[in-house]
Amino acid sequence: MRCAVGCGHLHQSPDLGVGIDVARGDVSHPVNRGLACSRGIEESQDPDGDWLTKPMVRRDGELVRTTWDVALNTAAEALGDAHESDPDAVGVLGSGQQTNEAAYMLGKLARGGFGTRYYDANTTLCMSSAVTAYYQAFGSDAPPCSYDDIEETERHVVWGANPAVAHPVMFRWLKQAGDEDGVELITVDPVRSETAENSDSHVSLAPGKDLALARAVLARLVETDRIDEPFIEQATDGFDALVDSLPDADSAREEAEVSEADLELLASAFEMDALVYWGMGINQHVQGTDTARGLIDLCLATGNLEPGSGPFSLTGQANSMGTRVCSSKGSWPGHRPFQDPDERSFIADQWGVPVERLPDDTGPGPVGMFEEVGEDIDVLWNVATNPAAGMPDADPVVEALDDAFVIAQDAFHTETTAQADVVLPAATWGESEGTAINMERTVSRVRAATDAPSGVRSDLEIIATLGRRLFPDLIGTARPDPAAVFEEFTALTAGTPADCSGITYERLEDDLAVRWPAPDEDSGGGYRYYEATNPSTAEDGTDSAVIDGGQSWSFPTATGNAQFSTATQTDLPEPTDDEYPLTLTTAREEDGYNTGIRSRSVPETANPVARINPETVAAHEDIVADGTVGVVSRRGRVTVDIDPDEGVPDGMVWLPIHHPATNRLTLSEVDPQSAEPHFKQCAIRLGAPETPN
Repeated sequence: MRCAVGCGHLHQSPDLGVGIDVARGDVSHPVNRGLACSRGIEESQDPDGDWLTKPMVRRDGELVRTTWDVALNTAAEALGDAHESDPDAVGVLGSGQQTNEAAYMLGKLARGGFGTRYYDANTTLCMSSAVTAYYQAFGSDAPPCSYDDIEETERHVVWGANPAVAHPVMFRWLKQAGDEDGVELITVDPVRSETAENSDSHVSLAPGKDLALARAVLARLVETDRIDEPFIEQATDGFDALVDSLPDADSAREEAEVSEADLELLASAFEMDALVYWGMGINQHVQGTDTARGLIDLCLATGNLEPGSGPFSLTGQANSMGTRVCSSKGSWPGHRPFQDPDERSFIADQWGVPVERLPDDTGPGPVGMFEEVGEDIDVLWNVATNPAAGMPDADPVVEALDDAFVIAQDAFHTETTAQADVVLPAATWGESEGTAINMERTVSRVRAATDAPSGVRSDLEIIATLGRRLFPDLIGTARPDPAAVFEEFTALTAGTPADCSGITYERLEDDLAVRWPAPDEDSGGGYRYYEATNPSTAEDGTDSAVIDGGQSWSFPTATGNAQFSTATQTDLPEPTDDEYPLTLTTAREEDGYNTGIRSRSVPETANPVARINPETVAAHEDIVADGTVGVVSRRGRVTVDIDPDEGVPDGMVWLPIHHPATNRLTLSEVDPQSAEPHFKQCAIRLGAPETPN
């Protein structure tokens, strides 16, 4: 399991030593049925990153190897002293690269032990806008649809995502489904991506103007009477207010710089059974939540909220969904509302801590956290994440790391471990026991195929060991059984929208993977909020909407209905101007996840490769030197190697988001609703490349 598709892999250890000798797809796994991508194989068999094999502490400005006792004592002393001064003097940053068990234990320690509000995960940098949109529209997080729907739909609309690169196995399913008669694959992206190259149609739009286009499509559907009025009337709220807020279709289309033909193409797609998939191109925007809701609104208005259709957010990291369900980052386990007094009392009682120890709010998100590192936050504990490279406007983040005591826990050397005061080497996927949850809500087992090297411990053991030293009444043992931790977590989800209480290690031994909600040992989640029913017998409930033909919907909102939204496109936070006339966009390159630490060594000496339209290159030929040029924003300057690419519009520069130099350029502005940063668009200019020292 290397990304959120959740493929099952079989790993074989070598006859001698540790590591993975052979990796392949598991034909018996119900998610991928034997399929695998190059990243899934190569990161297991032969990762390029620099493995961490011994604990380290900083002495006289240098990181030196040490024993586990010394490293853990140093970390525990720093965390304890900071906590004694103020619970919020401790900052904790987790990851979608942990098992559910490790993520649950880290959240339990951060919230129930330290009681800090400064706890989050790098998943907020990619998924929180989709999470917020789902909550606002449906009253619950996670997609209503699943992989089962891919074969059933008539239109695949991939909007602001590139699954051909980011999720190759899933994209193979989309491509196979799109090859059927009458089925089409449409990609909406400013760049002619790999997914666009393999689609029936590509709609290119102005960068950052996705909400304008979504509203233009909906306005055209409304004005041409192509909406599902029975569904809207019986299963939704707020449609009239939405219609009143809609812009004129042509003016919104022109703002998005999309042709009338492309607008009609998209409008027609939503007349059919349509699955709309979106990714970072939507979420990583100051209006990411509003735009995700705009896509959901298109599904609601056209009745595309039943099997074979719906809004499908594409998650990135292997266990991003797990951090949403179990880590106490934005909600208590099982998506229990964080600030609900009854839920807080329940969690405090289950953990055996006073309720007043729990923080009052979920915190400001990673960007807000780093504004306090070295100020309010004295000690920062990073687990399987690399903020020195992955945060926007990275130079101030790097400076902040120098102003605090930093604990870095990871499997590979990173830009963050290079700045740490304590480095704790952690096991990676093929060396760990636990579970993970993929983007369609499916829980799978993670098993160790090989022993970790002698100087390496699992994330769960490291977290529990530090927790036991600091809060022995909360963390009962330094070496917890992963199955017992999973059972503790699932018990807390009983009766919640994300009920996992019917999933056990024993069940996963037999079934390999189970989709939640699964409230008992015989159940598993299907399409959410929808039920095929007999309308003559379904009139007894006030919390479900019954549509003629035997379909009903029920949403965990205050009214029991799905909610429309009314937001419209606003100005970009940094539009181009005479000084910075070009637009930078960032996206994932093949095999690039988690700042690429498993597929590159540190320090990174090579320039990032910038895809630039040949006309843009020709207009700056006087400053291009040996195929390189400087990319300059208001925050930094980076020398890049030029890859002329006609698929990138003239006036735009494309850079890989996980290269450590890229985020020296990006903006730190965030979506005010989700706290997710605006990675996808900022103003730049090209300049002469820097001369190497």
